[in-house]
Amino acid sequence: MIIGFPTEIKAQERRVAAVPALVHDLVAAGHRVLVQAGAGLGAGIADAGFADAGAELVEAAEAVWGTAGLIVKVKEPLPAEYPLLRPGQVLFTYLHLAASRGLTDALLASGAHCFAYETLTVQGRLPLLAPMSEVAGRLAVQAGAWHLGAQVGGRGVLLGGVPGVAPANVLVLGGGSVGTEAARMAAGLGANVVVLDIDLERLRHLADILPANVTTLASSAHAIRDRLPTADLVIGAVLVNGARAPTLLRRTDLGLMHDDGPVLVDVAIDQGGCFETSRPTTHAEPTYVVDGVVHYCVANMPGAVPRTATFALTNATKPYVELLAGLVERDGIAAAVAHPVLGTAANVLAGELTHPAVAAAFGLPWRAPAEVGRGGD
Repeated sequence: MIIGFPTEIKAQERRVAAVPALVHDLVAAGHRVLVQAGAGLGAGIADAGFADAGAELVEAAEAVWGTAGLIVKVKEPLPAEYPLLRPGQVLFTYLHLAASRGLTDALLASGAHCFAYETLTVQGRLPLLAPMSEVAGRLAVQAGAWHLGAQVGGRGVLLGGVPGVAPANVLVLGGGSVGTEAARMAAGLGANVVVLDIDLERLRHLADILPANVTTLASSAHAIRDRLPTADLVIGAVLVNGARAPTLLRRTDLGLMHDDGPVLVDVAIDQGGCFETSRPTTHAEPTYVVDGVVHYCVANMPGAVPRTATFALTNATKPYVELLAGLVERDGIAAAVAHPVLGTAANVLAGELTHPAVAAAFGLPWRAPAEVGRGGD
């Protein structure tokens, strides 16, 4: 199979979906691999590294998309890339469709088979979302700590405090991978941390593994509002598989907070955001202020650490890229869709929506991936 890795074009996105080790193994398995020239430079991977591993370097994105039967990316296609998709082509990347009707409609119109990293499920786990969630959780604390600084409009609070001065109060909404890493990072810096989640078993687990300066609480609208008046930093870390993130804070809730620069970090912004006042931002312009509250809503947070993030991501995606390419090459798209794991990643197949949470977000019809897959290649 011909597999293409184009350069990411999202603003300040320096990750790449391949590393030389992945290219080497795909070529060894008999696949032809195309890498757009310069695709790995932002992550510290020179073109020569890919070429030495057996990839063909291609200058133009159009040549990668136009030749490859399988396109592997990091981020969702942007409008400039929509026309490059074609019927029968396979796309494997983060999609987050429930947050974008425009992208959903474009993928449906393309006729391509679109598989999403973030919905691929193995025994209830999301192995392709986990590594970037871990990175984003840690970055959320770094970003929040920096933007609490008065020099960038924050309220001038040091996250860990100093002897004789109390540390900051950090509120983490959600105890999954993002929330766990955020709580661990903030606690390690000395902050007072509270984690809210609706899953009591998860809270018991977190209480066992996190430091003593982390408190776990059952989440509710009342519990969130009760903690807002003392919160210096709030991290939104909720996730519903494939669905739009629930709104946990309304604009009226901001009135409960300090009005001199507390910080909200919305890690759920890829899935629409969990704060009513959230809107996507970029690494170049990461924040804005609403009612005295600093909002950090960068939609590709791991792109800030592309070396770490690229290798962490490809460590996770490698076996599934190899599996998808092998199945489609040998037996067609139906075999990939029928696979018990890859089938969970299928979001759009040949013009049909195949994920119920995405369908629910927009009130659109959908069919199970296996039903569509039986219709042919």
